[in-house]
Amino acid sequence: MSPFRSALSEALLYLANRWVAHLPSRRLRRWFYRRCMGFHLGPESVIFMGAWLDARRGLTLGSGSVINQQCRLDTRGGITIGERVAIAANVRILTADHDLRSPHFTGRTRPVRIEDYVFIGTGATILPGVTLHRGAAVGAGAVVSRDVPPGTIVAGNPARPIGTRGPDFDYHTEYQRLFW
Repeated sequence: MSPFRSALSEALLYLANRWVAHLPSRRLRRWFYRRCMGFHLGPESVIFMGAWLDARRGLTLGSGSVINQQCRLDTRGGITIGERVAIAANVRILTADHDLRSPHFTGRTRPVRIEDYVFIGTGATILPGVTLHRGAAVGAGAVVSRDVPPGTIVAGNPARPIGTRGPDFDYHTEYQRLFW
């Protein structure tokens, strides 16, 4: 990447995290995230105020999905979120880490995939390379380091199965607050 493009990318990321994320208009934030950050945002999807982004591009958010306030989205490795997904406040979705066994502490990225009708509770952490399959649910504060099968409810650190959800989902995650 050229020095100019790198500087532009860093400037846009700074604007996204320090200014745009705090605009009390979801429409203005949505416009900036789509046009300037290169995110793919489906109809009726919402990113609440205070979201922290680690990179331009790398986010696909399906129709009717909601990312609540103060979430950290590490888009360096790519995050794909399906339809009707509800992500509570203060959730961290990480796609980059370091190989602790490498003598060079090598950085690496692995995408995170979140399928339709998933719920992620407040303060949960999703680690690089994880897939949350359709209808999975993650309890508040859980640390998810492995894929979660369809309809499985997990909780704890590390996250472990504690129950299941039914196979049929037909709900809408509508949080159309005026200033969020």
